Amino acid sequence: QVQLVESGGGLVQAGGSLRLSCAASGGTFSSYIMGWFRQAPGKEREFVSAISKNGGSTYYADSVKGRFTISRDNAKNTAYLQMNSLKPEDTAVYYCAGRIGTYYSSLPRNYDYWGQGTQVTVSS
Repeated sequence: QVQLVESGGGLVQAGGSLRLSCAASGGTFSSYIMGWFRQAPGKEREFVSAISKNGGSTYYADSVKGRFTISRDNAKNTAYLQMNSLKPEDTAVYYCAGRIGTYYSSLPRNYDYWGQGTQVTVSS
């Protein structure tokens, strides 16, 4: 059973940065497309970013493009989300997710494994 554990969330002022990590265990990390999603109170879970199995392709939601960077280290079984120029509207619980499929997806229902989430709060 694959387990994903996020870390790195916290409270930061607007304009600041955070780096989220997602450590995987129990499976073959390099065989999963990895994604980051977020969910704010009262809102649906939304796509943030995804990265291909070998890290060669990345995808971003328009709302974070140019500010967030996704990466992965298959040797360490870890995915990352570097978040810069944070805004109050980035406040949410951030989840990492793993997808077994061949192609990237921005839909939560297409991901097979999920972490427990880490809170990111951006103050104005």
